[in-house]
Amino acid sequence: MSAAGAAVVNSNAACCSIPPARSSYTPKGNYKPYAGFKKVYVTGPETSSITIVAVYDIFGFKPQTQQGADMLATSMNATVVMPDFFEPHAPWPAVRFPPETQKDKDDLQKFFAGPAKPQVAVEKLIRVGKALRQDGAKYVGTYGMCWGGKVTILAGSGKSSIFNAVSAVHPAMLSAPDTKDISVPLGLFISKDEPKDEYDKMVEIISQKPFSAKNMYKIYSTMFHGWAAARANLDDPENKKQFEDLYARLHTFFGGAIEKDRGVTQAKL
Repeated sequence: MSAAGAAVVNSNAACCSIPPARSSYTPKGNYKPYAGFKKVYVTGPETSSITIVAVYDIFGFKPQTQQGADMLATSMNATVVMPDFFEPHAPWPAVRFPPETQKDKDDLQKFFAGPAKPQVAVEKLIRVGKALRQDGAKYVGTYGMCWGGKVTILAGSGKSSIFNAVSAVHPAMLSAPDTKDISVPLGLFISKDEPKDEYDKMVEIISQKPFSAKNMYKIYSTMFHGWAAARANLDDPENKKQFEDLYARLHTFFGGAIEKDRGVTQAKL
């Protein structure tokens, strides 16, 4: 078997072809070391008892992804943290995207099987969640983009999930079996480029869960893979509209999943 054949883990054509877009947005947060990471983007009031962990897409820290985190932190009066999950490696370079040569295509798939391997990122994400709990967070949610959506869904599985709720936004590698053992509310938001048959199966599975009333899902039929992260073109009115809708929906999803008896301060929710 060729090296490329052994490494292929992402078959979403749009994910592997739509390049990131430019943005003039200036992020409002700051970077600091946290939970074993050298670099974590932190936005919102750090004293909030509501915390959300954002898992970026394959392009790492990008203005649009941070803009969404800033919006969520402001609307929820929450602390939003975005660790550099790829360290000590670099994110996938925009100059090599979309991959033109066979080498670039092979290397991209190796990237998904290496620095961006979901199972490895899950362990890192859980580590962050535990650190936030130890620091006094009463509510810890997480959302992920692209490959990060796969990561957050997997992190919500098991009886002892550290998270109160998880969400996946235009997730790559969408797979219905990933939701079989999910134990917390799931927000699932896909574009026209994700496989609807897998989405439908996932919705059916989570609809049978005891927390089904707290789930949220939507197909953004006019949007492409990546519209809410690094690929977002916010100069386009429709993209901007749906970008804002998505982050407002995440606010509603996480806010609805908060249990009042946990003593969580719900300012602005």
